[in-house]
Amino acid sequence: MIEAKKVQAFFDRLAPQWDATTERNDAIIERILDAAGVRAGADVLDVACGTGVLIPDYLGRDVTSVTAVDLSPKMIEIAAEKFAGEPNVAVLCADACTARFDRLFDCIVIYNAFPHFAQPDALIAALSDALKPGGRLTVAHDRSREAINAHHAGMPDTLAADLMSADALAAIFERTLTVLSAVSDEHMYLVVGTKA
Repeated sequence: MIEAKKVQAFFDRLAPQWDATTERNDAIIERILDAAGVRAGADVLDVACGTGVLIPDYLGRDVTSVTAVDLSPKMIEIAAEKFAGEPNVAVLCADACTARFDRLFDCIVIYNAFPHFAQPDALIAALSDALKPGGRLTVAHDRSREAINAHHAGMPDTLAADLMSADALAAIFERTLTVLSAVSDEHMYLVVGTKA
């Protein structure tokens, strides 16, 4: 069973090297952000934001605001330093499953992080409540499900679970959202739902 305190400590240790070791697939990221509905004027919630890897991508699309949340104080500290001069970016160290936000969002994105959440059902329900009507919740990885599971294979089960099939995640989405897309192929993993 995933333990939040162990996940937090794990990512605190990784935070100083995170930006130097993070690989980007810009073409896949663009596809993810398109599917997520990230566009000019949107209010975005970036869940498990890490050091803010996607924040420049959101800002490059002229969003109105980015709220970036992560469980790791060290990750959030770095993100806060990197975007201190951005008035439309707010960072928050919190558990996204229980956090309370001061607004509703057009787009909520969980990028390259979903296997580290202990309660996927509760997370999706909580984030669905944080969406504006017509808003989109997106869970995405820029690699295949098989690659993600192989990456986490050596980790203790207190840090990561297998990434469920896109169809299984879509079934969880359907409890609170209308599923727009469920893709799991050799390039990416993507589930998108919208709030009525």
